Amino acid sequence: MGWNSWNRFHLDISDPLIRAQAHALVRHGLHRRGYEYVVIDGGWEGYHDARGVFHSNALKFPDMKRLCDYIHGLGLKVGLHDTPGPVTCSGREGSYGHEEQDARTFAGWGIDFIKYDWCSASRVYRPDQMQFAYRKMADALRRSGRPMLYSLCQYGRQEVWKWGRAVGAQMWRTTGDISDKYYRMAYIGFEQNGLERFAGPGGWNDPDCLEIGNGGMRPEEYRTQMTLWCLLAAPLFAGNDLTRMDAHTLALLSNPELIAIDQDRAGRQGRRVWQEGPLQIWLKPLADGGAAVGLFNRDEHPMTMALRLRALRLPDPCQVRDCWQSTSWKTIRRGLRSRVPPHGARLFRIKPAD
Repeated sequence: MGWNSWNRFHLDISDPLIRAQAHALVRHGLHRRGYEYVVIDGGWEGYHDARGVFHSNALKFPDMKRLCDYIHGLGLKVGLHDTPGPVTCSGREGSYGHEEQDARTFAGWGIDFIKYDWCSASRVYRPDQMQFAYRKMADALRRSGRPMLYSLCQYGRQEVWKWGRAVGAQMWRTTGDISDKYYRMAYIGFEQNGLERFAGPGGWNDPDCLEIGNGGMRPEEYRTQMTLWCLLAAPLFAGNDLTRMDAHTLALLSNPELIAIDQDRAGRQGRRVWQEGPLQIWLKPLADGGAAVGLFNRDEHPMTMALRLRALRLPDPCQVRDCWQSTSWKTIRRGLRSRVPPHGARLFRIKPAD
């Protein structure tokens, strides 16, 4: 869990901006909810000097070590964007041919997380060398002597969910880039169905960062993203401007019941268990023997949905709690009916009745 600069700021980042975002993350209490990584995405890169040492952009990031020390001083961790290719997606220098030295440089700065983005790597690697390229940096990071979370970003190509863990990664992007539009977010999120058997403790499917708070979707649509990502046991990386965050956005990102479902210790990714037209029900088994159940309405109009316990092989009777409304536990038999708003979601936690 953490924050990533790309969705809101793209290349328009700097040392002062990253410091302000890290400070805001702590000021809003998101670090207490589990958001710990501050990921500096594309735009920090400078050049490799004659000795092969990687330097950050001196005008925007004059001292990466001091920036990392500041973020660590807040009790947070630091992430960095990089590529196995010669240049990043925006044409800045990458790590091709410098993997070992760059890994040591990142370790010296105090980096805790590497997002390794395929970008220009196809210029220098054949398609059948993708796993080799990613394993090369994984080995270099391990030899650097500093533990770093390794995140693969190659847009779900070559069924990365089947081999991401084997090349040393802890998370891997399963899709192309997300955008702050409902239909793009929904396409990415709902298409994760079927990948649940490849995720679990130590290795996670990554459907990209959250767009919550960036302004391109309605509140119910942002609630849908948070609900779906938590059922998916997805890495949760906010992508908004934390210094200008309203109360509604903060409430969505920091909902403790949603985060508990996402971070459930069993680490099981949810799946779709029922679909009819624009309506879907998703279920995520939980470590306590219960389940989280999400009701989704992809239609433009409100719809009433029925959750039938026996049809979903849930205990009947059972106890149920509305996670978004924070209602008290109540016992139900046979099931329940719920009005779901357009492009909206409801989320229930269910456990066997006492």
